[in-house]
Amino acid sequence: MEFQNLDWQVENRVGTITIQRPKVLNALNLGTLLELETLLEEVVRDDEVRVVVVTGAGEKAFVAGADITELAALSPLEASEYARWGQRILSRLEGLGKPSIAAINGFALGGGLELAMACTFRIAADHAKMGLPEITLGLIPGFGGTQRLPRLIGPGRALEIILTGEMVSAERAAEIGLVHRVVPAAELRAAVARWAGKLCRFSSATLGLAESAVRQGSEMPFEEALAFEAAQFGVAVSTEDSTEGMAAFVEKRKAEFRGR
Repeated sequence: MEFQNLDWQVENRVGTITIQRPKVLNALNLGTLLELETLLEEVVRDDEVRVVVVTGAGEKAFVAGADITELAALSPLEASEYARWGQRILSRLEGLGKPSIAAINGFALGGGLELAMACTFRIAADHAKMGLPEITLGLIPGFGGTQRLPRLIGPGRALEIILTGEMVSAERAAEIGLVHRVVPAAELRAAVARWAGKLCRFSSATLGLAESAVRQGSEMPFEEALAFEAAQFGVAVSTEDSTEGMAAFVEKRKAEFRGR
């Protein structure tokens, strides 16, 4: 697939999506979102890809928000529909059925932070800055920011970030649980590769089931969530990878998972 605003590369079962608009700090415009929507539909069906990495081109920004000139031209109804569309795209990323890693290589603001929060894991360079500055434009986050952020760091801290519009450092983001790791900028690519490589050793089928159990279960009453976990456990036991994993354990050898 060829894109104008995205780069897609697959190596060692890891697919990397790079937002390629460095002159505007990789801002998400209509064209980029359309390409991302198309690409994610292909990624879901690509059995070769076990893990997805999302990052931005250049050294300054992961994604520094949305294209404000496009937003300013929307009517209220169009803005609402635009937000719902963006939410669906990010929910598609979140529900890929395979782990994703946001490699935050610089500013992750507005839609950029919302994109990162839709990933399973977030690893940030030590110079990265994160925030939801929409309030400074007379707006609010619209791609899931008001919902994912409090689920990650709690409503109190989320309100502080959303209502002040202030950026947080990578170090502070790690302290409050917004990112999983902070590494020197020069080591970001290697750190993400190690994390992705670790995930690739496991069954992509059961990784997806485990992530689904956590994400969906967290929205359910506890007893209902336990029943959902049990159902997912049953599905896991039915997979070829489960049979292989348990046989490998008994036979004292390394399991060879195939993602099914």
